[in-house]
Amino acid sequence: MLIWLSYIHFHLWLRVGYRHIATIGPLFLVQSIAGLVIGLVVMVIRRVWAAVLGAGFAVATLAGFLISVEHGLFNFTDSWSAPDAHLAFVIEIVTVVVLGVAGVLCLAGSVPEAETAHS
Repeated sequence: MLIWLSYIHFHLWLRVGYRHIATIGPLFLVQSIAGLVIGLVVMVIRRVWAAVLGAGFAVATLAGFLISVEHGLFNFTDSWSAPDAHLAFVIEIVTVVVLGVAGVLCLAGSVPEAETAHS
């Protein structure tokens, strides 16, 4: 899901023209690259800290979008009518939920089971 988000941000940067927006353009490119790297780390490492990192990244991306829509960010105001805005929003929410559940499952799997006494 993080890699999908990275693709969306890269597409917006490259094809839609976000690269021409001061400050926001470079941030979209950084978000795309970082999301790709974090997505690969989450897939390969499969540890609690990787799930937390991925979920935190998705939350930060989501927060940046919502701040940009509601108040503007770096002299740029985004819109819900922007290309892929709704899709990215849903993917970000699902990413946070999925990685949150994955983190909990990792924690549950790492807790040693209590030894039971056999008579």
